[in-house]
Amino acid sequence: MKAARYYGKEDLRIDDVPEPQVRPGAVKIAPAWTGICGSDLHVYFEGPMNPMPTAGNPHPLSGEEPPLVFGHEFSGVVKEVGEGVEGLSPGDSVVVEPLIVCGECFACRDGRYNLCEKMGFIGLSGRGGGLSERIVVEERFVHPVGDMPLDQAALIEPLAVAAHGVRLSGAGDGDVALVGGAGPIGLFTSAVLKALGATVIVSEMSQKRKEKAKDSGVADHVLDPAQDDVVARTMEITGGRGADVGFECAGVQPVFDALLHALKTGGMLQVIALFSKHPTLDTGPLLFKEIKIQGSMGYAHDHPNVIRLVREGKIDLTPFITRRIAVEDIVPEGLRRLMEHKDEEVKILVHL
Repeated sequence: MKAARYYGKEDLRIDDVPEPQVRPGAVKIAPAWTGICGSDLHVYFEGPMNPMPTAGNPHPLSGEEPPLVFGHEFSGVVKEVGEGVEGLSPGDSVVVEPLIVCGECFACRDGRYNLCEKMGFIGLSGRGGGLSERIVVEERFVHPVGDMPLDQAALIEPLAVAAHGVRLSGAGDGDVALVGGAGPIGLFTSAVLKALGATVIVSEMSQKRKEKAKDSGVADHVLDPAQDDVVARTMEITGGRGADVGFECAGVQPVFDALLHALKTGGMLQVIALFSKHPTLDTGPLLFKEIKIQGSMGYAHDHPNVIRLVREGKIDLTPFITRRIAVEDIVPEGLRRLMEHKDEEVKILVHL
């Protein structure tokens, strides 16, 4: 079968590889659409990142090293089910929670399998990937999506990242949320918040991203920190109270600082983005407003609820699909375009 495989920095090839065989407790899937993630850009242009294996250092759970089938944000159709699988049948449209976990460490036993000590990702750490004609996945990580279009379903994985952060923050109906950054995760976070009944303020400098936040309907207010005093405007919008919850979706110091100062007394700062370098912390508002700061990583037990929100029409994923391409064009029209024109794209989807 055909598969796009990652060999190393700026080395992605389309190869012929053996088709995986279904096994008990697992499901064989024909991937339909695969989204390109920020982590895909990082590993393609800069080289492997944790938890990816490298040559001579296989992943502790998959046992694999490069070349590795690429792609972890994907939808597909069930082709075959293994012995003991229930609730899934050939022909079902599904999405995959692309995790590789040990099931034995404290985090796994505590139900926080997204924090597994040996964590790996399908499409980055082995066990196949979305950019292949077939993949076999454990039943527990395969989620049916009903009649949801498969291109939209490919966005469920990053939407689950956002939903996990929102769930941990406790934000919901009637709250005012300030979202820092309107890249893909910032937009998805805003979409989840709106679906739950929150008032959403988005802070973003890019004109294209500001327009996307407005046009998609996920933001009630859009601020530009280059022109607006984000803290003052948030106080104005909230009648001097401050935002109930802030979401750091940019991974940059000025956004982190603005969110901290724009929160109400006793507010929550939820960090979703990865920072390229450690941010500093102004302990003034942290102490004198008793601000809580919390992180979130990936997702755990979030996919079913996210799928429900989309199927009920509470989240429209259509505006966030900005380009569809063939796998043969993934480097020039996918990876390079996202790197060079990131403000113009949200999700580029790839098909074989």
